[in-house]
Amino acid sequence: MKNKNRNRNTEPSIAPGIDDSEDPEQAATKDEIDKGEYTEVTTLSFD
Repeated sequence: MKNKNRNRNTEPSIAPGIDDSEDPEQAATKDEIDKGEYTEVTTLSFD
């Protein structure tokens, strides 16, 4: 039986290309939208 957790990294990680010093709410550029390199975000708030 193979060890399923053998390659599991126990350290926290950040996706490649993510710079945590950048503004996380920065809007995608037109070029990024044209290439499909963006993530739609929906904000839910309670009044």
